[in-house]
Amino acid sequence: MEKVKRNILLNPGPSTTTDSVKYAQIVPDICPREKEFAGIMAPMRDDLVRIVHGDTKEYTSVLFTGSGTICLDITLNSLLEEGKKALVIKNGSYSARACEVLEYYGMPFIAIEQPVDKKPDLEAVEKVLKDQGDEIGYVYITHHETGSGLLNPVRETGALAHKYGKFLITDTTSSYAMIPINVYEDNIDFCMASAQKGIMGMTGLSYVIGRRDIIERSKDFPKRSYYCNLYRQYAYFEETGEMNFTPPVQTIYAARQALKEYFEEGEIAKWERHKRVMAAIRKGIDEIGFKEALSRDVQSGLVAAVRYPDDENFDFEKVHDHCYKKGFTIYPGKMQGKGTFRLCALGAIDAPDIDDFWKVFKEALELTGVSIPVKYI
Repeated sequence: MEKVKRNILLNPGPSTTTDSVKYAQIVPDICPREKEFAGIMAPMRDDLVRIVHGDTKEYTSVLFTGSGTICLDITLNSLLEEGKKALVIKNGSYSARACEVLEYYGMPFIAIEQPVDKKPDLEAVEKVLKDQGDEIGYVYITHHETGSGLLNPVRETGALAHKYGKFLITDTTSSYAMIPINVYEDNIDFCMASAQKGIMGMTGLSYVIGRRDIIERSKDFPKRSYYCNLYRQYAYFEETGEMNFTPPVQTIYAARQALKEYFEEGEIAKWERHKRVMAAIRKGIDEIGFKEALSRDVQSGLVAAVRYPDDENFDFEKVHDHCYKKGFTIYPGKMQGKGTFRLCALGAIDAPDIDDFWKVFKEALELTGVSIPVKYI
């Protein structure tokens, strides 16, 4: 197998992939309605549930063609009963996106506004559930706010939702298959991800993992989308083993290989590798004198949001371009009103890759006249 030029992607996805995953896409042309192809998706659906330790009799996964946002759209619009409101813990870019989805459909919701750099106040969440519980259909929280690196208390939020008879939807797009998740211990009823993130596959395939009983009950909920409906796709899978509409064929072959490699590496070993990568990222941050937007005790350990230094010579685009030419990709921040860039511990990379990155990054600072250690006012 010929090696492909390897780029180290420190953006929050798509992630660096192995050559074996890349080459898994090179297959004979096949009609996706053939039984041979449908036979690939059935075990894949079970594997996606296994990653979060779900019982496949109680939980299932439903595959969709699209980026991670399609799963957010699908779960939020498909799972709200008539006459109910969604309850959203809003404390970052991706929980704000959840609110935008609900607004776009004209769906009723309650947003509990919380700081973007701290864990949410669970007492405030419980107060809303206690006072307005009869009106609420489900609770939504982002597990890992990729824009900032904040790790939200999903387990505790799910426990509160269950205490008041609600179910929990959490966006695990940038934590699934990296941070160990157990749907039972973490009180998760629905979670979601995309192939290009945690399993280190290719873009174009996303999936919702959730409780069969709630999905089946949702067939009587209001139909808000033809293409993005969870029950419709689930029922078609159950009946035929296929997607309702054309699947991303080559991407699914890559995902099959990525899942094989996920289980070969193992949940714990993979998480330990991601932690090694983040330790190397933090070592470089500290050596250069950078400051982060969030305290490390509230971070996921997958994303560092680094504040721009107070140096008139610092130019993110110039630094990015130098790193990019040398095979390293960094990414601008996504925190409202704050100049940050993100360094992420995703993908098929390890600590030595980060050591090489910091050498190139320091070169970029020196070439653009930024003092090291960097300065803050």
